[in-house]
Amino acid sequence: MANIKFGTDGWRAVIAEDFTFANVARVSQATADYWTKNPVPGTQRRIIVGYDRRFFSDKFAECAAEVLAENGFTVVLTPEPTPTPSVSFAVKDQRAIGGVMITASHNPPAFNGFKLKSHYGGSSDSETCKEIESFLDQIQSAQKSSARPFRQNRS
Repeated sequence: MANIKFGTDGWRAVIAEDFTFANVARVSQATADYWTKNPVPGTQRRIIVGYDRRFFSDKFAECAAEVLAENGFTVVLTPEPTPTPSVSFAVKDQRAIGGVMITASHNPPAFNGFKLKSHYGGSSDSETCKEIESFLDQIQSAQKSSARPFRQNRS
């Protein structure tokens, strides 16, 4: 299991190496856990999810949206590749608790990323990112403790 660490306003990694559907789902779950436990007065349980034109960004965005929706959030998934500022505007305009942008910004094409937008539309601060990382650690611990040994059924 990848050791996921957030940098400036989110997490970036090489596609298919550490940036996988399983890890996007883990980060999405940690994000949902954080926003569930830290509601922001004046916002709705709504999350805006956008994506850029990188390889499979639309599919990674769908993965994130599904996990967030499974946690009781109303999710607005952009219907096409969208610039990051549009997601920021929609978060503020729709009084969403936050947003997710699937993009690696200026990083090389082999990378993709999970950028967090806070309720005010701007990039999430380092404190928020650290707290979401702590939820990731809790998810990883829970997965380890509930893991069952593999037993092959021999006929």
